[in-house]
Amino acid sequence: MTYAVAVRALCEFTARAGDLDLRFTPAPSGLEGMAGHAAVTGRRGPAYETEVALTGQYENLLVRGRADGYDPQANQVEEIKTYRGRLDSVRDNHRAAHWAQARVYGHLLCQARGLAQVRVALVYFNVATEEETLLVETRDAAWLAAFFHEQCERFLAWSRTELAHRQARDAALEKLAFPYGEFRSGQRELAVSVYRTARDGRCLMAQAPTGIGKTLGTLFPLLRAAPGAGLDKVFFLAAKGSGRGLAMAALDTLNAQPAAPGLRVLDLQARDKTCEHPDKACHGDSCPLAQGFYDRLPAARETALSQPRLDAPAVRAAARAHQVCPYYLSQELIRWSDVVVGDYNYYYDATAMLHALTQAHQWKVAVLVDEAHNLVDRARRMYTGELSQLGLAAARQAAPKALKKPLDGLQRSWTALNRKQAESYQAYDEAPAGVLAAVQKAVAAITDYLGEAPLAQDDPVLAFYFEALHFMRLAEQFGPHALFDVTRAEGGARGAKTPPSTLCVRNVVPAPYLAARHAAAHATVLFSGTLSPQQFYRDTLGLPAEAAWIDVAAPFQAEQLAVKVVGHVSTRYRDRERSLQPIADLIADQYARRPGNYLGFLSSFDYLRQVADLMRARHPQVPIWLQTPGMDEAGRAAFLGRFTESGQGVGFAVLGGAFSEGVDLPGKRLIGAFIATLGLPQVNAVNENIKRAMERRYGEAQGYDYTYLYPGMQKVVQAAGRVIRTEQDVGTVHLIDDRYRRAKVRNLLPSWWRVD
Repeated sequence: MTYAVAVRALCEFTARAGDLDLRFTPAPSGLEGMAGHAAVTGRRGPAYETEVALTGQYENLLVRGRADGYDPQANQVEEIKTYRGRLDSVRDNHRAAHWAQARVYGHLLCQARGLAQVRVALVYFNVATEEETLLVETRDAAWLAAFFHEQCERFLAWSRTELAHRQARDAALEKLAFPYGEFRSGQRELAVSVYRTARDGRCLMAQAPTGIGKTLGTLFPLLRAAPGAGLDKVFFLAAKGSGRGLAMAALDTLNAQPAAPGLRVLDLQARDKTCEHPDKACHGDSCPLAQGFYDRLPAARETALSQPRLDAPAVRAAARAHQVCPYYLSQELIRWSDVVVGDYNYYYDATAMLHALTQAHQWKVAVLVDEAHNLVDRARRMYTGELSQLGLAAARQAAPKALKKPLDGLQRSWTALNRKQAESYQAYDEAPAGVLAAVQKAVAAITDYLGEAPLAQDDPVLAFYFEALHFMRLAEQFGPHALFDVTRAEGGARGAKTPPSTLCVRNVVPAPYLAARHAAAHATVLFSGTLSPQQFYRDTLGLPAEAAWIDVAAPFQAEQLAVKVVGHVSTRYRDRERSLQPIADLIADQYARRPGNYLGFLSSFDYLRQVADLMRARHPQVPIWLQTPGMDEAGRAAFLGRFTESGQGVGFAVLGGAFSEGVDLPGKRLIGAFIATLGLPQVNAVNENIKRAMERRYGEAQGYDYTYLYPGMQKVVQAAGRVIRTEQDVGTVHLIDDRYRRAKVRNLLPSWWRVD
């Protein structure tokens, strides 16, 4: 079996050495890099060749790539790298990889054209000054061949092990048996659809109820199909830690079978959870784990991959054993893992690491999106950019003299916009050109300055710069999928003529961004208990027109769940005072008739507190406990810890919060829920503008539903889904609001419910 590798990937693996150095230096954009390459090649003679395709074989390793340029008159092969600022901003470990790439291309060229020797050149091009620095060495073909063989041997020593792992993995996956013998009701239907999706390279939306085992029901068939589909990796993406935990448990189960596939499963953790030295910067002069990182990386990688479960403790143990950074070790391990479990942002964010690696290495991947209804709001946040005038003021105060003028220019332009705005909040058809030009000018000035004099990571100028870069990228892509709005503070700093404001490129429909991510994957499966109505999710998540749909029937009977509409109560904001007593009395009455554990969901912490206070006053015999704002992990665990088989009482929580989904309380741990809201987003200026944007994009009839009704009812169904978790559970759900009488609202409830 031939193992193919790109020249860049080969050299990044074999040639990097020395420190991990992540001090920020502004890199050229993709367009600037392309323009830089064009500028360099445009200076060469008419015989100059560009993008020279080259391949070479060493044993069963196929190395391929495109040399940036070859000058046949000078017999010079060139590797072109663009940069900003000082040339010494190019890190040593990068420089070593650059030289390795140039030399490998030199060998491949000598081999392809029968050359006895060649001049090997590194061309560094400053995109700001257009200055070109040429570093040249002359090498004979024999020396370059020896260098190439050395790199290949280093890579093959590892790739032989990897190839053996891949072959053993695929052979085991082809025979993989479902670990529990029989599928649950509905689970087989889901598994068959997922298998076909992976086999055919398609996209699938799967609405499947709680309790059928969706996590295992998607992972098992996808992995079973992996060898035939030629998949390199599977990415399991979740919105919450509970989803990632279920995935890791399911993969443990698959790996524990007698004919175990030996899957390497990496659980990606956020930097703030894994950093050993949060007080230090990520470079060798500051952090001991960054010093010599690439020198110790091979041994650390080998230690980590000696075990299949690469969770946070395992990665940290390997990192400590070899004194390397655990966070960046985990990033390196992505390349060698079979399944990567992580948050949505690792694949769908604008600068997502998993997507970037997939593109760079041309991996064939399948993506599983757990509880995919959450992706709409999460992606909106990913593709929304805010710029605060208070942040500008902090940057201006800390700025060196060279940056004060462009920052002052931005301040003047921004303040002029504030003066023209009559209301504290206003949406615009497009971003004001004058302000955007001033932001761009400030960004360019900071970029040039950083190339010469890097700033500390906690410098306010750098913080503002990053915000401005993200804001500008989104502003440049502004269209009907977004809003541009300005929110002015209620008051300003002392002596300020106008209050400061916040500029926002606010994403409304993430579809244009997500569509490209779906296209980059061989197969994508988005699954959830609530993906209705499907057209809403097709529209907002950018799914291809041919994406398949499956609605798995619930394994539950209507008799298991008593769904009662409390239609004489309104939970609208104006009616809340009158709703408190009926809600409290209803909860107490249900508790008296059937004591046990209940969840009560309200629309806000304030509403929750009011109901809880009245419960204590009118019904002190009913034990209650409350979700609180900013509740930490220990607090959430304590809250859920009250739901025991023998426990009794009512836990109050906010709808859409930590306890509305991803919470599994089967049996008598939870026997009922009270949902005193439709979960509709607040009616305010922002949401009303979102509604108008939805109307323009999808039609007037859809504006309200897409903005308010569908997102709200999704939260209701998710919260109610906490009650019936198995085919043996029995419970009650009270839907408290007169609007639950409406046919349009009831049509959004699960079909197996019998609503009274």
